[in-house]
Amino acid sequence: MDGRSDAALLLASREDPAAFVELYRRHAEDLLRYFARRTLDPEAAAELTAETFAEAFASRARYSYVTGVDGVAWLYGIARHQLGRFFRWGRIDAAARRKIGLPLRELPPEDYERIEELVDFEPLRAALVDALGTLADDQRETLKLRVIDGLSYPDVAARLHCAETAARQRVSRGLRRLALVLQERGLMLATEVD
Repeated sequence: MDGRSDAALLLASREDPAAFVELYRRHAEDLLRYFARRTLDPEAAAELTAETFAEAFASRARYSYVTGVDGVAWLYGIARHQLGRFFRWGRIDAAARRKIGLPLRELPPEDYERIEELVDFEPLRAALVDALGTLADDQRETLKLRVIDGLSYPDVAARLHCAETAARQRVSRGLRRLALVLQERGLMLATEVD
């Protein structure tokens, strides 16, 4: 394990990209949790995490500790910017990843569940039930089975007589809509840092 501070890693990564890998190892899961809790969408959380690190890597030469901004604070500043753009435009802007040549990738099924575990739905359960009323019937039923009843995606798909990928898409779209509704009602703060 590298004992350097986040700021030192960012500064070193200008000449040694391996230093950035250590920064990623330290903060990737926390940043993924940050996005997952705010978007309630595993795909969006994974994409926003990737885009944040890509932007940080692409702009690491502009980081300066002289301003007194710690490395992790700088990283979360980029994250907040990415999240704000996501909520304004409803999509991920993959410009930074294209700039450094990172490809888009699909989220494997096991990652959906791992990211959803990071969200910790329990505190949001009551608010989610109220917000479910704003969804289309198919999204509401899919979310009820997955989030409230806790069924696996294969079980959700079997109950709804649809493909597992269709169930995942309905959950993803429904969660994205819920996140917007909850944010509009002030139940989720998109710029809050845990």
